[in-house]
Amino acid sequence: MISPFLMAGAAFVLFVAIVVLRALAFRPDRIAVTDTPAPQFSAKELASRLSRMIQIATVSSRDETQVEWKAFERFRALIESLYPKVSSTCERHLVGTSGVVYRLKGQRSDNPTVLMAHYDVVSADSEGWTHPPFSGEIDGEGVLWGRGAIDTKITVCAILEALERHLEEGFVPAHDLFLSFSGDEEIMGPSAPAIVSWMEGKGIKPALVLDEGGAVVTNVFPGVSKPCAVVGISEKGVLDIEFSVEAAGGHASAPPVRQPVVSLARAIDKMDANPFSSRLTPASRMMFDALGRHSTFGFKILFANLWCFLPVLQLVCTLTGGELAALMHTTVCFTILGGSDAYNVMPLAARSGANCRLLQGDTADSAFARLESLAKSEGVSARKVYAFDPSPVSDCSGPGWSRIQHAISATWPDAVIAPYLMVACTDSRHFSRICRNVYRFSAMALSKEERSTMHARNERIPIEKISTATAFFWRVIASA
Repeated sequence: MISPFLMAGAAFVLFVAIVVLRALAFRPDRIAVTDTPAPQFSAKELASRLSRMIQIATVSSRDETQVEWKAFERFRALIESLYPKVSSTCERHLVGTSGVVYRLKGQRSDNPTVLMAHYDVVSADSEGWTHPPFSGEIDGEGVLWGRGAIDTKITVCAILEALERHLEEGFVPAHDLFLSFSGDEEIMGPSAPAIVSWMEGKGIKPALVLDEGGAVVTNVFPGVSKPCAVVGISEKGVLDIEFSVEAAGGHASAPPVRQPVVSLARAIDKMDANPFSSRLTPASRMMFDALGRHSTFGFKILFANLWCFLPVLQLVCTLTGGELAALMHTTVCFTILGGSDAYNVMPLAARSGANCRLLQGDTADSAFARLESLAKSEGVSARKVYAFDPSPVSDCSGPGWSRIQHAISATWPDAVIAPYLMVACTDSRHFSRICRNVYRFSAMALSKEERSTMHARNERIPIEKISTATAFFWRVIASA
């Protein structure tokens, strides 16, 4: 009779052998790239035009009385003047509140390409900025400063520069090409949905939609030293909730047994202590598979064997926090809190706002029901303010993905390309209802410090990155 210890030992050896062999076979896929050499673009000339765009403060706001609509008109007029070939060759349509669509007719109208960006920006004051946020200043080191330098006037500029150069050379695409620019993306406004409805009404079914999203980044994935070009193939949903407790108010010297602020705090603590469960979505699984093949052997053992090491990965992501943790579960971030304006006056109501980012598998309705139940247990009411379900997962095997893949490989030859799940929201989510190939990639190699300036102080970009982004979009347009 075989000893149980020998059987256990043999099973362990077999397990180790399987794990190691899978890791040894976990190698990168080979991509055959045929480059279409892009023309040279003058970084100084591009930066000069982007600087003029940044100088127009197209700040969007949910409070329309705070929006300077004339600035948005000036921006659209600036585009017309800076890009005469685009203006004279393409159809131009104003759609929705601030949307502008350019259509370049191709040899055929089926399977068109849509290149997207937004020209609105978040607000900024000059405090703490090295150079004023709407100066568009180019410093002595060749860095362009200002709101929109990354998010996303640079993309508007690069797309238009690329198309202008193509048109100067008499380019006619094989299929129609659309440029879709909205002026209210930062407030999740109505222009992008209006553009989608406009296209839907005309029977336009894009073969490819490309918007902002991932970038070329380094030192963000465990065990991978090469630059990584991550392309969003799906994005999390969004849910804004207001939590509130009504009260009678009164003097703070005689508080009631149940104070509204305390009830609200208890509800927040309960929701924080009961997070949504962690799980691996198809988009994240594809990312770990693609990037894991370029990692060190120790990490290959992990990523090649998620069938047994997934709990380890989930624990690592949870403990790391930030974007890695956000990839694995629906997040709840409390962003607004309010009560009384005076120390000695009890509030008539205590309110808090939370922004939730929904992982595939959760919906706005299911997430709201769960959080509402937890809040009600502490006597707190919940109200849904804004909701949008997670986007479908785009195809990573068809011609649309191949076009993006080849344009990235030709522009950043050393980069590892991988799909990933966007944890933020873009206008492109609206296009999922008319296109199954919606991708999100900001055509820039961005450092961690540069990424941190978006929606923050000192947003800026080295001017040579403008010409690199333009070369990328030139290649995408060439294959339209």
